[in-house]
Amino acid sequence: MTAESLESQTAVVRWGVIGLGFFGEVHADALAPMPGIELAALCTRRPDRLAELADRYRVPRRYTDYHDLLADPAVDVVSVTTHIDDHRDITIDALAAGKHVLLEKPMARSVEDCDRILEAAGNTDRFFMVGHICRFDPRVALAKEAIDAGRVGKIVSMHARRNLSKAIGRMVLDKISALEGDGIHDADLMLWFSAARPVSVYAQEVHPGSCKYPDGGWALVRLDDGSVAVIESVWHLPETTPYQIDARMEILGTEGALYVNCGEAGLEIHDAGGIQMPDTMYWPHLLGGRFGILRQELRYFADCVARGERPDRITPEESRAVVRLMHAATRSSQTGEVVQLTAE
Repeated sequence: MTAESLESQTAVVRWGVIGLGFFGEVHADALAPMPGIELAALCTRRPDRLAELADRYRVPRRYTDYHDLLADPAVDVVSVTTHIDDHRDITIDALAAGKHVLLEKPMARSVEDCDRILEAAGNTDRFFMVGHICRFDPRVALAKEAIDAGRVGKIVSMHARRNLSKAIGRMVLDKISALEGDGIHDADLMLWFSAARPVSVYAQEVHPGSCKYPDGGWALVRLDDGSVAVIESVWHLPETTPYQIDARMEILGTEGALYVNCGEAGLEIHDAGGIQMPDTMYWPHLLGGRFGILRQELRYFADCVARGERPDRITPEESRAVVRLMHAATRSSQTGEVVQLTAE
């Protein structure tokens, strides 16, 4: 059954969103008009924010304590879009309450917390997936198909950059570093593309800003197939940068090369305010709703729930593996030493 036919069927997946910061709002905005999904409940500790979004999307079930939302039998699925430090407890509680869980990346603050989530997921028949949105990007998916078809031969080298304006950095860098917050996207894609295991990592970070975590970092990873991967993530581009993100990746192999440009919006607007290149791929808002890659990710998880088929676009174990790699990169940047990642 196709996603299009599922959208037209009468069964409804009832969805709640826990955490109503920027990305929780984007989730709610994408979910509210989607066929086959009912945005059934919202939760945040801030009553004013809760009323604002619940009124906007006409959501009757409103909670300031996530435990109360999880106790509501009228909710089938929850998005967890909270601060990373809350991921572990909310996810474990949601799975124990019988909810399917879509957890925003990174999976958790520590590998140990990831392990506790994995244990909870293993003790239930509910579905659990971490929202690694880039795996739903058609440009990335086509690259994966080409690699799997052998079109570049054996991968020799991979390099990615994912750089953002320091205006965005100021909003996020008190919560997580650029390397762990955004470098995790490309680290995940590199492990996915290569189907290889990281054996060592050397990283350096820079901290020119005043927020808690470093504004940028580079990580050099050796994989067990002999290839190398370089991850660059810097949230310190000028505030006048006209584009949303500078995200590019190159994959060099023994038989060819592959280049993925995920930063090109395909649209430039030149007006009195200068040049702007708005988001046209990830979660653009147009024609009264959200479109793009996030919508595809939410649609995929909803369809898995509706069909009763466990999601496999990305597994919880893969999400844990990339958290482990990025934590090793952070340790390397702090110690100045190469960190070895032994087989588990």
